[in-house]
Amino acid sequence: MARNVTDPATWAADPATWAVETTMYRALAVLRFVVLVNTIVLNLLKWDGLARPVVAGLALVFMALWTAFATWAYDSPARRRSPLLVADLLVAVGLVLLTLVVQSESQLANLSTLPSFWVMAAVLAWGIHWHWVGGLIAATAVSSADLVIRTDINQTNVGNVFLLMIGGPVLGYATGLLKSMAAARDRAERSAAAAAERARLARVVHDGVLQVLSLVQRRGLELGGDAAELGRLAGEQEVALRSLVQQGSLSAGSSGDLAGSLSSLQSGTVTVSVPGSPVLFPAGVVDEVTSVVRTCLSNVTRHVGPSAPAWVLLEDIGRSVIVTVRDEGPGIAAGRLESAAAEGRLGVSQSIRGRVSDLGGTSSLVTAPGQGTEWELTFPKA
Repeated sequence: MARNVTDPATWAADPATWAVETTMYRALAVLRFVVLVNTIVLNLLKWDGLARPVVAGLALVFMALWTAFATWAYDSPARRRSPLLVADLLVAVGLVLLTLVVQSESQLANLSTLPSFWVMAAVLAWGIHWHWVGGLIAATAVSSADLVIRTDINQTNVGNVFLLMIGGPVLGYATGLLKSMAAARDRAERSAAAAAERARLARVVHDGVLQVLSLVQRRGLELGGDAAELGRLAGEQEVALRSLVQQGSLSAGSSGDLAGSLSSLQSGTVTVSVPGSPVLFPAGVVDEVTSVVRTCLSNVTRHVGPSAPAWVLLEDIGRSVIVTVRDEGPGIAAGRLESAAAEGRLGVSQSIRGRVSDLGGTSSLVTAPGQGTEWELTFPKA
């Protein structure tokens, strides 16, 4: 499923993206302090012309306190939520509108607003959190308040508005890209670590469990009797475990040869016929199809006998492949599979039909008492 990079909730499970946002807000904290000092200096330069200097002084004190609070609040992802960002924007817009009360009419026409460039911090905060959309919304709100209080709109006012309308969305867009890159890098690092761990476990399994199963199989067949059956079961589990280890070592996007995988099922009782050229499928599909066929062959061994012959045929017909598994056993009585499913034994319905259905394929069973069993499994090519 595609990720919505404009939704901060999407990033909650990605520490790397929160780290990017935290770094951006810490840089913004430095900018807040710089523009606060600039705002104080600008207001001191026009102090004598202010209509209400006391109100202006209180506003500057409030801005200093809010700068300290915002620096603390934005530093934690837990506090970095919609209420904080909305409050930050409302403070910025409110201070811009307060300019109407503080400054004289001549100052309104030609000079900067009471908060001056300090308001850009709220705009950039929205851009960092909600990307270009958030930057655009916040810039529009602050710019609209700036233009509303002006008695005369001149080139300087328009220039300031233009900078806000460009700066917020541009920073927001850049932040979104940085988050995407950080998330991709984080996923790649996790995949690499998982692949290394799978390789390590594969070596452990190969050096220990697989060798033990191979020894049990060999000694069981040598001893005969009940030990031979134990050896046969150990051999089956060795093949299954080896396939699982090999599956873990393949990447999700790699491909495999279905013909070669099915050929590995050839034995003294199983005859496998495949095309002369590779039949390529995604590695995961190859493993699943092979597991289905292995289940069919296990059913032959269990219900017909360990020495019962079976045949596997793979046909590549262009847009799909057909895998046929046939035996010459006693067959399955009518209604037997439905009865087994009702009793909770789901080997056929889940291990065979369920797997085939999950792969987008179809399964057909032809059987009758005394006439053997034949599975025809059809899988579409991508």
